[in-house]
Amino acid sequence: MTIATASPITAMVGNVPIAIGSGNGQYAPAGYLVATIILALFSIGYAQMAKYITATGAFYGFISHGLGRVVGMASGVAVTVTYVVFEAALVGIFAFFAADFSSTEFGIHLNWIYFALLMLGANCLLSYYDVSLTAKVLGVCLVLEILMLAGVSGAVLFNGGGPDGLVPESINPLMAFTPAADIVGANAGIGLFFAFWSWVGFESSAMYGEESRNPKKIIPIATLLSVVGIGIFYIFVSWMVVAAHGPAEAIRLAQDPATSAEVFFSPARDYLGAWSVVVFKLLIVTGTFACGMAFHSCAARYIYALGRENLFECLGRTVGRTHEDHGSPHIASFVQTVIATAIVLAFYAAGKDPYADLFALLAVMGTMGILIVQSLCAFAVIFFFHVRPEHRADAHWFKTFLAPLLGGIGMLYVVYLLFAHLDFAAGAAAGSLFFKAIPWIVLGSFAIGGGLALYFRFYDRRKYQIIGSIVMEGSQN
Repeated sequence: MTIATASPITAMVGNVPIAIGSGNGQYAPAGYLVATIILALFSIGYAQMAKYITATGAFYGFISHGLGRVVGMASGVAVTVTYVVFEAALVGIFAFFAADFSSTEFGIHLNWIYFALLMLGANCLLSYYDVSLTAKVLGVCLVLEILMLAGVSGAVLFNGGGPDGLVPESINPLMAFTPAADIVGANAGIGLFFAFWSWVGFESSAMYGEESRNPKKIIPIATLLSVVGIGIFYIFVSWMVVAAHGPAEAIRLAQDPATSAEVFFSPARDYLGAWSVVVFKLLIVTGTFACGMAFHSCAARYIYALGRENLFECLGRTVGRTHEDHGSPHIASFVQTVIATAIVLAFYAAGKDPYADLFALLAVMGTMGILIVQSLCAFAVIFFFHVRPEHRADAHWFKTFLAPLLGGIGMLYVVYLLFAHLDFAAGAAAGSLFFKAIPWIVLGSFAIGGGLALYFRFYDRRKYQIIGSIVMEGSQN
């Protein structure tokens, strides 16, 4: 579930060409290595927290226990909004690729909205049942896309790379901050940001704790393996892509949106055959579907986590319930479907493009919210173990202090990179009114959450004490 949320094939095909063409060029793999190190440090502290707090709300519960209920509720509302819009964003990119594949491979020309509605319906149906059903569907998509990426990359390695060999200097982490050679306007920060963007969603492991057999053991392992495993895979794939063409040719192809996909398709065609490109395109469709379904599951669980606290009675009776047989947050899942569908239809009615507008704008907004909350979570780990007296005995100088501190500083750097390159990340949609409103929407979600917590703090202390406190039996709080 966690790796599917990161969607390796979408991350690679979507982000690597941008990193190569406009970011750190041939050193894009080094950027992925730097990102792996920073995210691994963050995950060490995150995993330690998961051993003590098992809550569907994940970030919401962690930050509430570490930095207090006001910051926790602010983060909870913000990250819920983030996951809610991320599903709509992935529906947009899925619909774009599905419509294109249907048209080019089968000659069937359908408007993208039909594919979007199909995905929304499938997400709602699959999420109604036990999480294991969703995991099985995502697992099939995930294995296939990893096999394709590994097959192409392995073929490049087996053949010794392209005209310049394997270019091992491309994975030198000291070169990650070097812009693409001979490219006017290239900025290494763009490459680093898109490298970090490739992991969005990895933190979702903790929100499945209440639905796993042994969360104290499984969730920390799943988190660390996901981050490190994804990281090693990303480094290898991006390195082999550069090696397959040689640095100069890889940068040339990646520069033009019309040829950027050839960074992957060309070695697939050369080493595996023309059939592999068709399969590659199909797996991009299934990969974006899997990613969107995983984000749907995340959003539903955050809505459920906020609703079950019964701060408002109508929420406790509805989205705060789980299915008697399947254990799934079925009502919250349906509500998420309604919201995502309304967003998608609004963009469609406005005549917006599913990729350039729906995906670009909502993915930027979602990434902004997640990165800020991730930063807060890193520091919540430190407060939980080193400031709160009841947990100081369990503190560790590296696992609960230095690792999350360095990870948190790294996260703040990524937040800076996002704001520094916000226009670039949004592409053609950067001139829209919605784009200009994104920072204010994210800030507003934090303000609403914090305001609610403060209201209950002053006017209903009993409910205030409930905020972020519901955890699985056996969790320490």
